[in-house]
Amino acid sequence: MAVRIRMKKLGRRHRPFYRICAMDVRVPRDGRVLEELGTYDPMVPLEDARAVLNGDRVQYWLGVGAQPTEKVRVLIKKYGPTGTHLEKQRMALDQLAARRRRPEPPPRPEQDLEPPGEEEAAPAEQVE
Repeated sequence: MAVRIRMKKLGRRHRPFYRICAMDVRVPRDGRVLEELGTYDPMVPLEDARAVLNGDRVQYWLGVGAQPTEKVRVLIKKYGPTGTHLEKQRMALDQLAARRRRPEPPPRPEQDLEPPGEEEAAPAEQVE
């Protein structure tokens, strides 16, 4: 069985999303996969954060003779286990994570006023 590492298209119209998969050559593009090896989202604003690969599994499939497509070959060269853009990818993923975090709300100013309902009652007159 000949195996190719290629992209499987998901998503919707005008919003593509791809899974990078090990597939039999005879299977259609969106058909059954042997294993999913990563993702590629071309809509991510930071170019180096678009592809995320499982380096160990990619290395395994290349070791047993799987042939990547041209686009996947470029992604493996950049973001694979010995990729040329791994440090840039880490920085881009950290930037995206920082954007997703909610900022801490500003601290509320402490007021010297006591909460309502706990006011001190006037002392009652004492009867002798």
